[in-house]
Amino acid sequence: MSESDLKRIDNMPDEDIDYSDIPPLTDEQFAAMKPLRVVFPKLAQRKTRITIRLDSDIVQWFKQQVQETGGNYQSLINQALRDYIAYQNEPFEDILRRVIREELRAVDDGD
Repeated sequence: MSESDLKRIDNMPDEDIDYSDIPPLTDEQFAAMKPLRVVFPKLAQRKTRITIRLDSDIVQWFKQQVQETGGNYQSLINQALRDYIAYQNEPFEDILRRVIREELRAVDDGD
């Protein structure tokens, strides 16, 4: 199925969809159904919906990154927060080693 087919189907009104080849579900089938999160626990959404106020320039920066690289700005914000947490838990010695390596690389690249 092509991208244009998917867009066409997505924009199709419900009244135009032909369900004639799909038999209706019985009450027993409905009763036997399990929630998606039970059937496919790894696919279940593991995110928590919150409301947060961020400075406009911060949101704009993340949205600009998405325009340049693709993806989702909320996922980028999530990754930035994960990176920050990992950085906070990084031992000082590891930070110092990383910074020294980065500086040495910068000096080598400058030659």
